[in-house]
Amino acid sequence: MTVVLAVRWVARDGESDTVAEILRRMAPLSRAEPGCLQYEVHRQADDPSTFVLFERYVDEAALEAHTASPHARELVFGKALPLLELRERTSLIPLA
Repeated sequence: MTVVLAVRWVARDGESDTVAEILRRMAPLSRAEPGCLQYEVHRQADDPSTFVLFERYVDEAALEAHTASPHARELVFGKALPLLELRERTSLIPLA
C-alpha cells in the first residue's frame, strides 16, 4: 500500500535559511530513491520559517529505506532536526 506523508517543519529563530538549504540538498537525493514516488518541499509564503513536505513511497519498506538512507541520516537527523522548533508528520490515505 502506498505511504503518503504531509510533514511540517518550523525552523528555530534565525535557522530558516539553513533549513531551506538542507531541504534543497535533500530533495533530489530522496527523489532518486527507488521507492520514492514524490518528495516535494515547500516554504510557507507568509511564514518563511515554516516548511511543508509532501512525500509518497511505494510502500512502508520504501519509507523505511528512505529513513535509513545515508542522506536522511546526515541531512535530516544530523543537521536539520536540531534546527527545528517543531516537526509534525501526518499519514494520509488517498481517496481516489
